[in-house]
Amino acid sequence: MEVGRKDDLAALRDEILALKRERNALIMAHYYQRDEIQEIADYIGDSLALARKAAETDADVIVMCGVHFMGETAKILCPEKLVLIPDAEAGCSLADSCDADEFAAFVAEHPDHTVISYVNTSAAVKAVTDIVVTSGNARKVIESLPADEKIIFGPDRNLGEYINAVTGRDMLLWPGACHVHDRFSMERILEMKREHPEARVLVHPECRRSLQLIADKVGSTAALLAYARESDAREFIVVTESGILFEMQKACPEKVFMPAPPDEPGCQCNHCEYMKMNTLEKVRDALRDGKPSVEVDGEIAKRALRPIRRMLELS
Repeated sequence: MEVGRKDDLAALRDEILALKRERNALIMAHYYQRDEIQEIADYIGDSLALARKAAETDADVIVMCGVHFMGETAKILCPEKLVLIPDAEAGCSLADSCDADEFAAFVAEHPDHTVISYVNTSAAVKAVTDIVVTSGNARKVIESLPADEKIIFGPDRNLGEYINAVTGRDMLLWPGACHVHDRFSMERILEMKREHPEARVLVHPECRRSLQLIADKVGSTAALLAYARESDAREFIVVTESGILFEMQKACPEKVFMPAPPDEPGCQCNHCEYMKMNTLEKVRDALRDGKPSVEVDGEIAKRALRPIRRMLELS
């Protein structure tokens, strides 16, 4: 990195920290954010951890460095706080795969089912949900329900198939998917495994079932990070969005973490373009200008709060 660029980044970080103190703000970042955003965040975590932190913070302002549904969840939990997102266009392909009106109609067609929605959904989808889950707590939440309970699970079909497989359930699945986790290449990952036979394969449950079956560990970003810390292996093939490698390398500097490639020629790692829309400049601008702020319709927020709270209680 050029010296001038280093100086510019240092000045930008100083400006962000000054604005944060002035506004009594908390900067939260998902593991999939850019390295430089993770470096200045007060708290880094997966969706469940970010929701927990939002629910308990005494900050006046929350800057949610993630995607839009994360900002909505924080606002629902903290309606009195100003919740900012660095880029209002940072959406989520998985959330977009579940239209709220279509999902509500699907739920209405199955009135005898308990509705469980992944946290990667809009507030409007959460509002027609009984319990919200994350990849880190979905199995625990579902296993807490009676074995014969009829369940709708949406929108991630891959996570739903994984939970069905490990619990023996037969949940009714909404056919959504994350475009990042759905495009990993089995062939290229197996090539990496042949080149690094001692490497452990870490797979997020949003990936296709075939990839889950070759994994040494299937789990949320937090679970994969914990596994990497505790494992005696020296090399890991990481089959989730590549932003997690920053925290893995920081936690285990003596180990080697290799990003799994997508099924696209020439691409060596798999990025979420929505997560990467956030930049330090946009974090600074959000703190300085007090926008873009997240707002959720009051009635939707009221109905969405109940299943989000159930998620936190059952976790």
